Amino acid sequence: MTTVHEPAPGSSVLRPDEDRAAARRVPGLVLSLFVLVVTASASLAVGANELSAGQVWTGFWQRDGSQESVIVWDLRVPRTVAGVVVGAALGVAGASIQALTRNPLADSGILGVNAGAGFAVTLGAGFFGLSGITGYVWFAFVGAAAATVLVYLIGAAGRGTASPVTLVLAGVALGAVLNGFSTFLTLIDPETFRSVRAWGLGSIARTSLDDTVAVAPFLAVGLLIALVVSGSLNSMALGDDLAVSLGAKVLRTRVLGVLAVTLLAGGATALTGGIAFVGLMVPHVVRWFVGPDQRWITVHCALAGPVLVLAADTLGRVIARPGEIEVAVLTAVIGAPVLLALVRRRKVSGL
Repeated sequence: MTTVHEPAPGSSVLRPDEDRAAARRVPGLVLSLFVLVVTASASLAVGANELSAGQVWTGFWQRDGSQESVIVWDLRVPRTVAGVVVGAALGVAGASIQALTRNPLADSGILGVNAGAGFAVTLGAGFFGLSGITGYVWFAFVGAAAATVLVYLIGAAGRGTASPVTLVLAGVALGAVLNGFSTFLTLIDPETFRSVRAWGLGSIARTSLDDTVAVAPFLAVGLLIALVVSGSLNSMALGDDLAVSLGAKVLRTRVLGVLAVTLLAGGATALTGGIAFVGLMVPHVVRWFVGPDQRWITVHCALAGPVLVLAADTLGRVIARPGEIEVAVLTAVIGAPVLLALVRRRKVSGL
């Protein structure tokens, strides 16, 4: 992990590179918002059913039961809204979990949080007959929280504190085990777990507006908590002892941070079945532009995450016509080369 050079909270002394990053924060926020509007518009305009720009515009503003209106409102608006909500949740969850663990490799997918949510949903479908997202969500929260705590306990076993490497190893191992059990259960009884298999593909195409509205309050609370603790996470980046001397409540911040990650990653997984890589790549890109201040990273990730998810989803509809490629596949294909380039820039990729 690279050495942290974050100034004390309230200090106005910035190094030249941090000063340049600070100057990019507000313009970057405007640019992110503009790109989000563009990608959301593309998500509404592009699909398996080809419509002209005029037809999309008419169908959006005149909800009269016409073919254009049905395509726009029943097919494209729900997945666009889901893409915005899920992208923001995964981006902020990734930023929070990286700051909490002081680990630039942390991500809800790599640390097994998504796998924990998926395993809990699989158990819920098998033992309680769950078949809808409103039923999945509570099991997803429990599974995400349990996986988060378990990975931390495994990573810290015998050491007192968990190192970034042991956390990643524990997360990858736990995720592999839980995914293996989930796959095993779905294979031994395909009919019972049919809905879980479709849900676990990592897609926003099957998410309805009602599903998104049902989960949105949990994600909103998670986003709010992540924003509230972001200032304390700046202090914790300096180390627990120095954070305490600066007045940060380390234990309270960790508990609230884990709660935020659980709500965000659990809710997003309940809606989509889990989209990996968003929470890993987006904070890296954002940190490159805005510097190490967690408050700005959180806000920018809430905008940059939806951009990646919507761009990947729209691209998946274009390159595989008349079918489509799931968004979880495209996020990895788009993000991997970018992440490799960022990893080479250790100065900005480290926390």
